[in-house]
Amino acid sequence: MGKLIFAIESSCDETAAAVVEDGRKILSDVIYTQIKDHAEFGGVVPEIASRAHVEKITPVVRKALMESGASWKDISAIAVTKGPGLVGSLLVGVNFAKTLAFSLGLPLIGVNHIEGHISANYLEHQDLEPPYGCLVVSGGHTHLLSVDDYGQMRVLARTRDDAAGEAFDKVSRTLGLGYPGGPAIERAAVKGDPKAIEFPRARIDEAPMDFSFSGLKSAVLNYINKQKMKGDKVNPYDVSASFQEAVIDVLSEHTRMAIRQNLWKKIAMGGGVSANGALRQRMEDMAKEEGAVLYYPSPRLCTDNAAMIGAAGYYRFIKGERADLALNADPSLRL
Repeated sequence: MGKLIFAIESSCDETAAAVVEDGRKILSDVIYTQIKDHAEFGGVVPEIASRAHVEKITPVVRKALMESGASWKDISAIAVTKGPGLVGSLLVGVNFAKTLAFSLGLPLIGVNHIEGHISANYLEHQDLEPPYGCLVVSGGHTHLLSVDDYGQMRVLARTRDDAAGEAFDKVSRTLGLGYPGGPAIERAAVKGDPKAIEFPRARIDEAPMDFSFSGLKSAVLNYINKQKMKGDKVNPYDVSASFQEAVIDVLSEHTRMAIRQNLWKKIAMGGGVSANGALRQRMEDMAKEEGAVLYYPSPRLCTDNAAMIGAAGYYRFIKGERADLALNADPSLRL
């Protein structure tokens, strides 16, 4: 048996724990999702999220250890998401992890949630090693990064305002398609025409690879309101397809710019929006055109999970990185 990392993730509305071996093999991966708790509100309510974490983290941790077939004596270190995320949710995981590490006498490793999304790829692609480029696109984050080594990343571009996933949630809520918005928009888009409505693709002249989705989100909402004011029917399928097409255009073309600038032969994706089938197909086509190989995790590992935190934590552990018991949650943590 190799080095086993016990990992905890509680940055938003998933309470998760996992055991990962040598940063590449999942021995267990347990997730309690709070989707049903937040669905009626159309988004995550921080107070409800943190309360659910408190209620669920102990049984989730116990189940993860049991399903792994390991004992606490087999664990090499405890890894936990320290940020970014909702402060109340993060604190539940961080404090639980610190208690585990102290009581068991194990090293503690704090992990950036965004690095976790990158590292999810290591769990299913044994051939993926740095250097490579990565697009992280989720409900809270949209980043283009250069992964120069394990645990060593450079941010090449980020969103100036809304993340792509945030825009998906808002548009879905306005159309009455439900929560979470990403899967709802994707399902509706299959029935619509992506060319039906011309929505804007924002470009920032001084930083052409950076992202901006607030203008697109506003354009969709304005279109819906104008149609209603005129008494015209809004076709939710065409709106969904046209909105999704605009997002995918921006994500894929900015990634293309990054590939050409950095001469990558490997490009990865991570984060909840990277589970979108239309985005995956467009990115695969674009990568092939640019002579690069595209990697992405299975949908379960795209959304928040603890296995990805265990993978990221392993590579920091073998480099000798350790956190002390003063480790605190950082809701605005940057790479």
